[in-house]
Amino acid sequence: MNFFYQKLISEWLLFILWWCSIITIFQHVSSVSLPNNETVPAVIVFGDSIVDPGNNNYFTTIVKCNFPPYGRDFADGNHPTGRFSNGLVPSDIVAAKFGVKKLLPPYLDPNLSLQELLTGVSFASGGAGFDPLTAELVSVISLSDQLNMFKEYIRKINEAVGRNRTATIVSKSIYIVCAGSDDIANTYSQTPFRRAQYDIPSYTDLMTSEALNFFEELYGLGARRIGVFGLPAIGCVPSQRTIGGGSDRACFDSSNQAAMLFNSKLLSQMNALGKKFSDARLVYLDSYNGLLNMIQNPSKYGFEVTEKGCCGTGNIEVGILCNRYSINTCSNSSTYIFWDSYHPTEKAYYVLSSLVLDKKIKDFF
Repeated sequence: MNFFYQKLISEWLLFILWWCSIITIFQHVSSVSLPNNETVPAVIVFGDSIVDPGNNNYFTTIVKCNFPPYGRDFADGNHPTGRFSNGLVPSDIVAAKFGVKKLLPPYLDPNLSLQELLTGVSFASGGAGFDPLTAELVSVISLSDQLNMFKEYIRKINEAVGRNRTATIVSKSIYIVCAGSDDIANTYSQTPFRRAQYDIPSYTDLMTSEALNFFEELYGLGARRIGVFGLPAIGCVPSQRTIGGGSDRACFDSSNQAAMLFNSKLLSQMNALGKKFSDARLVYLDSYNGLLNMIQNPSKYGFEVTEKGCCGTGNIEVGILCNRYSINTCSNSSTYIFWDSYHPTEKAYYVLSSLVLDKKIKDFF
């Protein structure tokens, strides 16, 4: 009899674990309930490699990842798309959360259908930043050029569906902006060009000023629902640990301090802009504390490895250094927060997107 009950309890536990896994998978692919039965016509994204689904594939730059092992877990597997991860990136996940579509394509894809255009694209370019110099240093698409592409996008859909529908798409869409990490981690920390002119307080002032100009121009083009990701705890990404974390590869404190300083200025300016443009919804998305929470409490979210990326040694490889010949690439990326030494895994992006966005959905409406 004891054996029977033990077997029954064991089977129930297995069932519960199976059901929890099904719920988790469902949460990953389902949209979030929008307030007041709202529908979102499109999701439109600007920024850097965190939200670039492959725009950098279409021009000459060293900032590329359209080769294995990137895309190792995308769709049916081993399908590098130019996304800086093993699978999906936040631009895709946000589009799914708002019930628009499962994949947000790069605007520069020459094979985009009209329907893909109408439901949104990403203009993001890996290596870009709020500081115009950041994109220039690595020959990628600056935020200013991304706005120019958005103007071209508006002209295209206007020609296809007319002025009225275009106005509805532009005003009702969700806009996501994710930039600034490369400004601090690369342009300021790794080159001499800005350090000769600026200390961290004045450089974050420059970043904030450029961000504010971007938001104002985006508003001027008709955007009204704008979500902005704050900088994550970039000092805790593996490459920053390697560069500035000492022999024990601790989080690089100066990069984290710079990120927090910028975030505080960004939030303040977004609040002021929201008062100036009362018909707009500017939503700050706190990725700093979200990522830090994941790193400090990995088991809570199903992770084991926080200090190294899955690709290669995990200490420094990113982009072209993370390639099919990288030795020791991990076999199970779902236990890792980071895919390479700078970018999270698809699973980490899902967790982070939920932590950062789910409670903020209502603020867009």
